[in-house]
Amino acid sequence: MTEQTRIGVVGTGFIGKGIVMSLENQPDLRISHVLTNSDISRRNDYPGKHLLTNSVEDLISGSDLIVECSGEAVSATYVVDKVIKAGLPVVTMDAELQVTTGSYFAKKGFITEAEGDQPGCLAALDEEARQMGFSPQVYGNIKGYLNYTPTIEDMRFWSQKQGISLDKTTAFTDGTKVQIEQALVANGLGAQILQDGMLGPEADDIQSGGLILAEAAKKMGTKVSDYILAPGAPAGVFIVAEHEERLIPYLRYYKMGEGPWYTLVRNFHLCHLEVIKTIRRVLDGGEVLLNNSTAPTVSVGAIAKRDLEPGQILKRGIGSFDVRGTALTIANNSQHVPIALLTGAVLTEQVKAGAQITFDDVEVPASLACDIWLKNN
Repeated sequence: MTEQTRIGVVGTGFIGKGIVMSLENQPDLRISHVLTNSDISRRNDYPGKHLLTNSVEDLISGSDLIVECSGEAVSATYVVDKVIKAGLPVVTMDAELQVTTGSYFAKKGFITEAEGDQPGCLAALDEEARQMGFSPQVYGNIKGYLNYTPTIEDMRFWSQKQGISLDKTTAFTDGTKVQIEQALVANGLGAQILQDGMLGPEADDIQSGGLILAEAAKKMGTKVSDYILAPGAPAGVFIVAEHEERLIPYLRYYKMGEGPWYTLVRNFHLCHLEVIKTIRRVLDGGEVLLNNSTAPTVSVGAIAKRDLEPGQILKRGIGSFDVRGTALTIANNSQHVPIALLTGAVLTEQVKAGAQITFDDVEVPASLACDIWLKNN
C-alpha cells in the first residue's frame, strides 16, 4: 500500500469542509487533523467529527503539510507562525492572511496560496501565459455585483440561501473580498494598482473591460491588478497580454483577434476542488505558486461605511456593516490600519463616512498579527 501523506487543515467553514470531502477520494493523501476554535462536542454538522481538534500542537505533530483556509487573518497568523517554526509547508486559501502577515511568513518558510480562489487561479494562468510567450499587463478579477452598503436583512437572506457565513457574504457584496484578492495578486505577481480602491470599470463583457484596464496600464507604464464589474460575465479571472509582433498572424489564425491586446480567460474557479493541485505541486517539490512577496507595495485598508463615533467597538473588520476594505499603496498610506486587524477595535476619534481608518482613530486589540504588521511596515 502506498504511504499516505498526512494533510492538516485549519478551518471548518464552507471551504474547509469541502477540502476534507475532496481529499477523501485521494488514496495517497489522508486528512490527519482539522483545527477549529469551536466547541467540538457541538459540531454535529461536520463531516468527520473525529478529525477535529482544538490543539495546534496535535495538528502539527500529526501532519506533513498544512492547508490554512479559515479566512481569519488574526487567528490564522498565530497558527501559521507555529507551523512555519515547525518546518512544515503551508498552503493557504486565505488571501486575508496573505495580505496581512503573509509577507512575514514568506521570509520564514514555505507558504503559498492555492489554486481555486481567484488569486491562485490568476497565478496559474500567468504561468501558462508566460510559457506561451505572452507578456501579461492586466491581472483581472471578474465581479458580477457590487453594493458598498448592503443591509443586514439582505445579507442574512443571501447568507442562508448560499450556505455562506454572514460576514463572508457581506465581504463579497461590498467589494472587500475582491480588494483583498487583487492586492495579493499585485504583490505576488509584481503588479501595481491604478488607484486606491482600484478602477473596477463597468463592462458588458470581459474583452471590453479588459481593454479599458490595458490602456490604463499602458499609460501608467506598469502591469496592473484590478477587476471589472460585468454582471453577464462568468465567475472567473482573466489576463490581458501582449505578444511578439511577428506572431500576430498566428494569433489571428487562432481566433485571438487583431491585437495588440489579447485576452486570456479562465471562466471558472472551483475553490476547494482545485486545492489538490497546489498540494500536489508542493509535495512534488514545486515552487511557490503565489504569496504576498517579501516586499509588498499594496495593502488593504478600511473605509467607514457610515459615521463612526468615539467609543464604538467594531465587531468585525472584514465583513462588517461599519467598514469595507479598499486596496491602497502602502507608501502613500503609512498610517492605514489593515482591515483584518480591526475586529474588536475601539474608536478613539470620530470617523466620517467615506474616510479611511488610521491608527490615530482606533485602539487595535493586541495580537501577533498586529505586532508583525507594526514591526514590518
